[in-house]
Order: sequence, then C-alpha cells, then structure tokens
Amino acid sequence: MIIEPRPVKLTTRTGVEVRRTLPHRDLKMVGAWCFVDHFGPTEQTDGMVVAAHPHTGLQTVTWLLEGAIEHRDSIGSIQHIHPGQLNLMTAGRGIAHSELSLRGPERLHAVQLWVALPSSALDVAPEFEHQANLPKVTLNNSAAEVAGEATVLAGSFGGVSAPTKIFSPMMGAELRLEPNQTVSLSLAENFEHGLLSVEGGVTVDGHPLNISAMEFFEVGAGQIELQTGAEPATLLLLGGEPFGERILMWWNFIGRTHEDIAQARREWNVRDGQSDEQLTAAGLTRFAEFDDLVGGWIPAPELPSVRLNPR
Repeated sequence: MIIEPRPVKLTTRTGVEVRRTLPHRDLKMVGAWCFVDHFGPTEQTDGMVVAAHPHTGLQTVTWLLEGAIEHRDSIGSIQHIHPGQLNLMTAGRGIAHSELSLRGPERLHAVQLWVALPSSALDVAPEFEHQANLPKVTLNNSAAEVAGEATVLAGSFGGVSAPTKIFSPMMGAELRLEPNQTVSLSLAENFEHGLLSVEGGVTVDGHPLNISAMEFFEVGAGQIELQTGAEPATLLLLGGEPFGERILMWWNFIGRTHEDIAQARREWNVRDGQSDEQLTAAGLTRFAEFDDLVGGWIPAPELPSVRLNPR
C-alpha cells in the first residue's frame, strides 16, 4: 500500500507548507509512529515560525536535512539543530515548545514525526534530548560494493542501535543511496514498516515511490529492493511492532479518552492572561511559561460538538 501525502499549512504565522503522510484515512500508524510531516526544500522567504504550543502523550522527532532550527521548551531547553542532527522531545504528561528557523542557510528541508507513547508512559515527566552523532551503517549492493549509508535515528538497524530514548519496540533510519544502485534491505520480521521518499528518485520492488509518499509493509514483509537512477536518493525507514492500543489524537494532544484531551486543552487555554503563580495556585502546572521568541502562544481550537473516540 502506498500513501500519498496531502498539503497542510504549518501555521497561520508561517508561509511553510508541509506534506503530511500520517495519519491517513487508510493508515493511522506504523508501529508507534503516528504522524509524519515532510517540508521543503524551500527558500526561506518568511522562514518557519511556530509559536509556543503544547503536546501530551507523545514524542516529537525533528530530523533536519537543510537549514537550521532553534527549539525552545517549557522545561528550559534551548537547542539549535543542524542537518544530520536529531531533536527528540518526550511530552509525557505535558510540555510546550516553539520552533523557529534560523537566518543564514537559505533553504529549509526537514521531516517532523510523532511517536505515540504507550499507556504505561503517558504520564512520564517531559524530557528533551539532542543527538548530534548518531550511529551509521554502510549499505552495500549485491556486489558487496558501497551503495550508500544509513543513519540510525531510533531503535536498531543493521546491527547497531541509536541512543535515543524509546518506549515501544520500534526503529527509524535515514537511508542515503548513491546514484545507479540496487540495494536489498532485510526488514525485521515482527515489525510493520513505512518507507518515506524524501529526496531523489527511487523505485521500490520495481515501482516508483513519489517524493513525500510512504509505502507500507505489513509484519513479515521480509526483504525489499531499492533502486536509484541518475540521482542520489534519501529515504526514511520507520518500523515497529503493531502498537496494540487505540489512541486518541486531536490537535497536538494524544490520550486515550475524550476526557484526557478536554483536560489538556483546558489546562493549556486557561493560561490566557494568567501568570505561572496563578496557574500553580490553581493546580495547573502542566505547561510552564517560557520565552518562545515569538511573543505569543497558539491557543487550542474548540472541541468538536461530538465526543472524541480513540481509533
């Protein structure tokens, strides 16, 4: 099954349009991976400006190919991210953050992903980690010649493991293939997988995979064959055991019940005009205030008139 992306405006403050592959009506998740946005490469006419906004029940993964982004959050993290580096933010019971592209590099190209936390980790304390030196694996063609390189973002691939913190059996890797190469990949038998085309032309088992499209492979798929043409190609391989839980994902929150989402929304929106001291006195401490460099925060929209249900 191939999932084609749909265009989505990142925020009303930015001119950046993203191509969203997950969630999709035909594919909600790949293992614990539940959200995939691919944006760029784009010239930074306006830049990316995403003001303070909250998350619960998930991890955000930012993987940059071109440009530079500054991350700030409500637990005090301030981190610049550059190509080949990974930011991983565990929201747990609740965190707020902002993201701004930095002036200098003219182009911006990145993939933003979310990982759903299992029920056992929904209330963990929020964390942030930056990985600048992730492990790499050489990819060979059938003649045992070097055909490319994989960077392991999460879990294990090619016999090496990434240091990033995960809560479910899962993996993620960036694959960079040289031109005119054929590479066979062995997929973990107990994982389902999604292969996202990020850059360049590639065929998968003989058929083309469009940029920002994802091909889904069920558990037990075994091997897949990738073939490049005259240009190099970049892909993301995402995988994991089938999640085994129904999740409720609405706006920037993940929970299990309508009440989970409604409470997170209320605690975020109640900040309007109130200080941290007032919020603490009211027992609403999930989302601490921080300087997002934008001078504002993004309020949660109105809940729908019908009850939200997990799926």
